[in-house]
Amino acid sequence: MRYEKIKSAILIFLVLFSIIITYSLWTYQPNYGTMENPSYVAEVSLSEQKEIKKIVKPDRLFFHVKGEHFGTENSGEMDRLTREMSRWNFFDMNGHAEKAEAIKELCERSGNAEIIFPGEVPIGIYRNVLNFDDKKIPAFSFDRIIINTDNTDKDFGDVYFVSIVNQQVYSSHIARSFLNEFNRNFFKNAVHYPRYFVLNTKQKRTIYLPDSPTDMMQYEYLPVTLNSEQFKEALFSDPSFVRKSIIPGGEEYTNGSSKMNIDSSNNMLLYVNPTEDNNYVANSYDLLKRSIDFVNDHGGWTDLYRYVAMDERNQKVIFRLYSNEGYPVFNESGMSEITEVWGRNEINSYVRPNIALELPLRSEMVMVTRPSGHEALAYLQSQKHLKPEMLEDMVLGYRMERDSEEQKLILLEPTWFYLYNKSWGEITMDELGGWKHGLE
Repeated sequence: MRYEKIKSAILIFLVLFSIIITYSLWTYQPNYGTMENPSYVAEVSLSEQKEIKKIVKPDRLFFHVKGEHFGTENSGEMDRLTREMSRWNFFDMNGHAEKAEAIKELCERSGNAEIIFPGEVPIGIYRNVLNFDDKKIPAFSFDRIIINTDNTDKDFGDVYFVSIVNQQVYSSHIARSFLNEFNRNFFKNAVHYPRYFVLNTKQKRTIYLPDSPTDMMQYEYLPVTLNSEQFKEALFSDPSFVRKSIIPGGEEYTNGSSKMNIDSSNNMLLYVNPTEDNNYVANSYDLLKRSIDFVNDHGGWTDLYRYVAMDERNQKVIFRLYSNEGYPVFNESGMSEITEVWGRNEINSYVRPNIALELPLRSEMVMVTRPSGHEALAYLQSQKHLKPEMLEDMVLGYRMERDSEEQKLILLEPTWFYLYNKSWGEITMDELGGWKHGLE
């Protein structure tokens, strides 16, 4: 009797277990969302993403007052100016055909403020910064914005978007209240800014140079090396297929087609994707937008980089490091630049430093005085092989180099730079100079 009860209990258990298993099979739904996608790339962020207004921004501001010129390159003033202009509404955008002489006169005219950008800016990009009432505006690029502060007899103010390179002018208007506010916050204080003088060259643009010597801080940094593995995760479509090799002077990562090299001696990263079509030419807006998005996607703005140049024909965009104060930084090896070259759908090459200047040595910061624009110009004009008509620009900036005594440290030394025949050169401080040319 007891044996029969045990068999019945076992049979009931097996029947119940079978029912549970059957129900589980019927109601099971696999979680396809958690399955690995072979083309998935892990999200990587070396630093924070940045808004367009932090990357595409002016680097010089000039006020033309009764035949005199006052200006600044201070980064804080540029941000304050951008915030002010971002509250305006621009309307009635129209193009004008102007001769080179008329454009130069417009830029320098007394009562005008001149906002200069380091490179040509597609207006479509700057619609993310400024507000335009017109739903459709022409596609054009500009490298400066001119604000006319003298229109006291109108209900609106005139603002011009000017391309010195393309010799184009587009006019627009802002409400009188915005212009009055700009006068109160900026133009009426013009004489408190450093004084500049004008160098008129045979080039289309006007060069403004400081009338007096300039005090600048000299910096020394202990650089932080960026993580190569994070770049590998960000740049290769499938990092699991990437092989790492130790090569003389650095590292090499490759998946058989694309390659990333780390040059430890010069602190540079080079990524190349030779399979990408490099004969495609995108318009300036798309080229600059995708270049900014590309760096934002992996948080690559590890220092204060700004957009400075674009080459549409070669699909090339350059971003340059700037100091905290707003001065450009130059380096012979490219250690102060991010350069992108694009194909049809993907990046073709990506060159940038693999360090960040995060740790300034406060004890090594020294204030130095750099010569006036008159002295720098006199030196250049004394060089017999320099052709004045090929001088395009002159700026104070920083030379980035390794400390001669401690190679691990990076020195930022203030000096004069000049743009000559489309190439930046340096006036060293040995005589105010020793001739040195060809930084890029």
